[in-house]
Amino acid sequence: MPSNTEITPSQLARLIGLPTAPVLIDVRTADDVAADPRILPCSEHRDATDAALWAKDFAGCQVTVVCQKGKKLSEGAAAWLRHEGISAETLEGGFEAWRTSGGLLVRPDRLPARDAAGRTVWVTRARPKIDRIACPWLVRRFIDPKAIFLFVSASEVTAVADRFGATPFDFEGVFWSHRGDRCTFDTMIEEFGLDSAPLNRLAEIVRAADTGRLDLVPQAAGFLAASLGLSRMYRDDLEQLEAGMLLYDAFYRWCRDATEETHNWPSGQKPA
Repeated sequence: MPSNTEITPSQLARLIGLPTAPVLIDVRTADDVAADPRILPCSEHRDATDAALWAKDFAGCQVTVVCQKGKKLSEGAAAWLRHEGISAETLEGGFEAWRTSGGLLVRPDRLPARDAAGRTVWVTRARPKIDRIACPWLVRRFIDPKAIFLFVSASEVTAVADRFGATPFDFEGVFWSHRGDRCTFDTMIEEFGLDSAPLNRLAEIVRAADTGRLDLVPQAAGFLAASLGLSRMYRDDLEQLEAGMLLYDAFYRWCRDATEETHNWPSGQKPA
């Protein structure tokens, strides 16, 4: 049983991908990272022995600290965070327990370079509908919660990517784009190593709606309607993205937790 300052891998797995997920701090040693460079979703690496210097960076956050086995490095760093008044716990069993449990692990070699503020920066065409909302949702929920997304004219995507150090996506001829009959969302799931039943189920809905194959899954038509409705509601692409995050959060939770649940009316109760 975990202590009151620990979280189990199964408990953490239920939080990953949600807007309420804790900040994950990876304090593994260089040798441990070299042995398996994969990282927990949205985690950032810090030196555990410098915790006194960086602890205040996480003021106001709920933090989970991860080391290789859930022992001295994560315990010490979490204690420093709590000393600074920050809510912090450790991952029971650390990285090894997470990996053994089958928890999602991201391939860091696919992460774009970060800007001076430590954020990944992405650029795509303006007026997003489906894939260009789906991909930012995936990045912010599983890769980089601070990621920046630039929406520009299609003719300027390549030039903006070059001048502003941004990574282009959902644009013809670039790495992060459609491949065959699969969407950019599919590409990101595959390349980042995020293969999982809920995300794969969501990818089917996104693919069906984005490519006009509404017969693939029954949820596609409603998903397309909601996405197009959002695009009409907002003239500002960033406002539309923020609104779309809630839509994808809801569909992700359905894909993960509610596919077997049904609803019907009337309830079967006899009138009084």
